[in-house]
Amino acid sequence: MTVVAGDAAAASDTPLRATFKINLNGQTVSIGTVGQAYRFITSLGSIEWIEFRALHADAVNALQRAARNAMLTVQATDALRALLARAKLL
Repeated sequence: MTVVAGDAAAASDTPLRATFKINLNGQTVSIGTVGQAYRFITSLGSIEWIEFRALHADAVNALQRAARNAMLTVQATDALRALLARAKLL
């Protein structure tokens, strides 16, 4: 059985370098791990991210790499921060 990169990223408990608190539909969502971040940005459809597709792709790739190598969490955190800030979710 092979593990798909997205599956590994979604299941990752590797902590990010920062915890993001996002207010979404009146509820606060806390994102503190690679898995939580990956699930959050991939659970929304591609239409929601179309305006930010390059930043979204960068963040997804960075989170997948961080799931495989915890030394890359700084880059993943930075990519996620850039996406969320540009999308005005922070």
